Amino acid sequence: GEDHVDPDAKTIHLTFIRKDGTEAEVEGKVGQNLLRLAQKNDIELEGACECSLACSTCHVILEGDVFDQLEEPCEDEEDMLDMAFGLTESSRLGCQITLAEFMDGTRITLPKATRNFYVDGHVPQPH
Repeated sequence: GEDHVDPDAKTIHLTFIRKDGTEAEVEGKVGQNLLRLAQKNDIELEGACECSLACSTCHVILEGDVFDQLEEPCEDEEDMLDMAFGLTESSRLGCQITLAEFMDGTRITLPKATRNFYVDGHVPQPH
């Protein structure tokens, strides 16, 4: 999946807090996908299912005020978050977050571990 970013979109700054506690400051554009931004900046956010809401490997922990301003997660995202390792009150899937101006300066924490059900014991469901 290609990340379609408007070159004229406003630039915002985010800080990713890696699993080992080190921080990475990155620049993103309003409208950009959070998972794609992380991957583009070599942040170890996996996204095993390519944004298809079939895994929780892009689980991120947001600051409460940012979490509260985002649209509610859909049922599929909720289901995947239920399986995420280290779930918190402000957990979301990075693939479902679109950068917005109010996120400028926010800190995004990566959980200490992820569970990849998509690969680890993925059981295809009959249709």
